[in-house]
Order: sequence, then structure tokens, then C-alpha cells
Amino acid sequence: MHSHHDDEIHEHDRGLSYDLPVLARRRMIRLMAGAGLIPLVGCSSGEDDTSATATPSAETATSSAGTAECAAIPEETAGPYPGDGSNGVNVLKESGVVRSDITSSFGDSAGGTAEGVPLTITLTVVDAASGCGTPKAGAAVYLWHCDRDGNYSLYSEGVTEENYLRGVQETDDKGQVTFKSIFPACYTGRWPHIHFEVYGSLADATSATSITSTSQLALPQDVCDTVYATDGYSQSVANLSRLSIETDNIFSDGHEQQLAAVTGSAEKGYTAALTVPV
Repeated sequence: MHSHHDDEIHEHDRGLSYDLPVLARRRMIRLMAGAGLIPLVGCSSGEDDTSATATPSAETATSSAGTAECAAIPEETAGPYPGDGSNGVNVLKESGVVRSDITSSFGDSAGGTAEGVPLTITLTVVDAASGCGTPKAGAAVYLWHCDRDGNYSLYSEGVTEENYLRGVQETDDKGQVTFKSIFPACYTGRWPHIHFEVYGSLADATSATSITSTSQLALPQDVCDTVYATDGYSQSVANLSRLSIETDNIFSDGHEQQLAAVTGSAEKGYTAALTVPV
């Protein structure tokens, strides 16, 4: 199915010109780090972990992170389709948005269900100021992404009455939230990704106030290649072939902290895990 995003590359996620201030700020942070003014290393031992075959446990990830210097996850644009009230519709104040299964629409929406390869997304929110060793229990995450056709509910033509692939969860005592979803498409001009906002509490999230952090999760290429070879993702094959994560306008200046560890299979579904220092 041809996605209307092919005609919206300059608008989607507001394009490179919109993101340049974000990228410039992140490069300045790296320069300051080189001068010894702030920690440079993220929540790892310094090695790039781009493995798509091993997902560390939350306890292991938190323990190892706590022994290293820790930088907050890079701030990114929420794009033009956030649904948080900053660009039109606000889904966060709707009853039913707090949920773990985001595959279907809820409330008075059209009631559709997003089809695609199953994807479970687990984010572990930790305190960057404490070296990533302290889980942020009682925080909240609002997560959203496009469907198999590259469309965003609430905004894209044909799905403006849907609100699927959007939801809020409160972090547990391990700082974790888990969402049941589907693998997103690769649309023209952007590497496959998932948007999320971190809030200090569930009350903040459902009132759409006091965002702590806005960022994006990147998906590894080998898993994308496998998923996009399945039925329904044919347009993503062509779109991904014209991209690389190194040249993506969001991830090009460093994606080490944003590349999820993914396990599973196209037949049984995948799990994506990412530690989110804030």
C-alpha cells in the first residue's frame, strides 16, 4: 500500500530544518563533554551495543549502568503527530489512554486494530543523576508510533478517527513500562523509530503537563529487514533501502543510547528493550 508519507517527507517530524536546533544542542553537549565539563559516556561501559540478539535483564542493565558515568537520553523532536495537545488533538486526557495493549483504538474512536508483526516494547526509566543506578518508579511514559502503512492515528488520512498505537503506562518499582504493539513501518525519509515522552508521574502524563524528556527509540536494521519481508510491509522495503541510521536526520549524530536491543522472530513476535536515563 502506498503511504501518503511519500508526499510529506519535508513535513514529517517537521524535517531536518526543524531538527537542526536539537542536533546542534546535542553536538554542543558532546563538545562540552570532550572538554571535561560533563559526562560523555552513556549508560554502558563505552562500547556500542548494537546487538539485535541479546536483551539484558533489567537488573543486569541497571547494575552495569550504575558503575559508569551516565548521560540523559538525547532530547528529540516529538514530530508533527504527537497527540499530546502540542499540535492539535490531545489523547492524553482521554479515558482509556492508560493501557499496556496499544494495538487497538479505544473510547469513542473508530475501533480499528493495527495489523502487523507483534512487538512488545519495554522501557526502563532510570535516574541519570545517580549514574543510572536508580529506577524511576512512579514516573510515566507516553509512547506512540506509526502503523504498518506508515500512518499516524489521529492525524493521517484514513485513520484520523483512530487512536491506536498510543498509550500511557506508569513505571513499576524497577522503573519499567511495557507496551504490546506492532512493528512500525519505515516511511519515506525516516529510519524506523518509536516516539516517547517521559513524565514525572501518571498525573502529569494524563494532564499533559511537565514533560521530563522527549526522545525516540531506533530499531536495528537486521530485524527491520526480516520484518519488512513479511506480508503488509512491502513499501517499507523500498523506503529502508534508501536510508541508513547514520544519515537519518534524528539519529545521525549518535544513536548508541537510542538503539533498542531486540529479540524474537517474525513468526512469534519481537521484544524491544531500551534503558532511558532521565
